[in-house]
Amino acid sequence: MMQLAGKVALVTGGGAGIGLGTALAFARAGARVVIVDWLAERAHAAVAQIEEMGGQALGLTADVAQAEQVEQAIQQAGEHFGRLDIVFANAGINGVWAPIEELTPEEWDRTINVNLRGCFLTVKYAVPWLKQQGGAIVVTSSVNGTRVFSNSGAVAYSCAKAGQLVLARMLAPELAPYGVRINAICPGSVKTSIGENTFQRNRDQIRWPVNYPKGTIPLTGGVPASTEAIANLVLFLVSDNAAHITGSELWIDGGQSLVIG
Repeated sequence: MMQLAGKVALVTGGGAGIGLGTALAFARAGARVVIVDWLAERAHAAVAQIEEMGGQALGLTADVAQAEQVEQAIQQAGEHFGRLDIVFANAGINGVWAPIEELTPEEWDRTINVNLRGCFLTVKYAVPWLKQQGGAIVVTSSVNGTRVFSNSGAVAYSCAKAGQLVLARMLAPELAPYGVRINAICPGSVKTSIGENTFQRNRDQIRWPVNYPKGTIPLTGGVPASTEAIANLVLFLVSDNAAHITGSELWIDGGQSLVIG
């Protein structure tokens, strides 16, 4: 079913993980897809996958923490396809997880800038395009900072993710008169490569010792979600099936946050 036929979808962090899985789902649903990634080779590889499927895609490079780069990328996307209907503000990093005394201001800033500032910039520069015909925005938040507070040392990451959820709530009534919906998803453990940008220092010093002999994901017996599972939720939220949903957050974690919160 081509439920996104005729629409243009932009995905930040679209070259890997949740972003790539969702970009492919959008393409299968008939959307023309704009891949924004900070690594050009990943963006181009994602475009190649979509084109092999018979879809249309554009690959762009941008650091979502840099306003000029984000503005330019979204302008290019809009001009290339003539419109923008869907935005998946997904790019993010785990950053440094460490005791507060050891977390440097620079490490804090990097995590906040990529995750929260990057989300703000993406939405800010996309909104003028979305207002032209209405559309949908989905923000990738997390269980961390929203339901889970037991991942000791993840203070910068959790604050950024909580901020993203608030951003979606605040903007929902502001954008609603223009037919633009915005929602947030809060994944738990997912099989992605985000661990590559996670740096942990001395977390054992502040972590409260807890043992979960049966695992921490009740629905799957401890198995993390696939990127396809996350993509299916995002696809629903940007489709007409979710036409009356805005300003909401949906946890997709197999019950994990209800166990370890």
